[in-house]
Amino acid sequence: MTQTLTTLKLCEKSEVPEGEAIKVENGDLVLAVYNVEGLFYVTDDLCTHGPGSLAEGFLDGYVIECDFHGGCFDIRNGEVVAPPCMIPLRTYEVRPDDTHVVIAVSKD
Repeated sequence: MTQTLTTLKLCEKSEVPEGEAIKVENGDLVLAVYNVEGLFYVTDDLCTHGPGSLAEGFLDGYVIECDFHGGCFDIRNGEVVAPPCMIPLRTYEVRPDDTHVVIAVSKD
């Protein structure tokens, strides 16, 4: 079975300040969009350990710390880098675009 991808335009790049994250909702997706030195990364916004919003967490380089329990993830690949989190975070492929943050998602 071939997986079909579609693209979603999430926000303008100018809406995401350098070194910060914003929460973006698109349909059923609730995402965190990060800007690290002009490069953009997208993950699910909900921490895999509890009800924390990662967009409200503390971003240090490529590591986002959840403001709820302090668990940390690498925003580039979703890997857990600090407990109490144990389940990796879902990440999304960011597609090239001059002015917007665009991701690729599987289309059902």
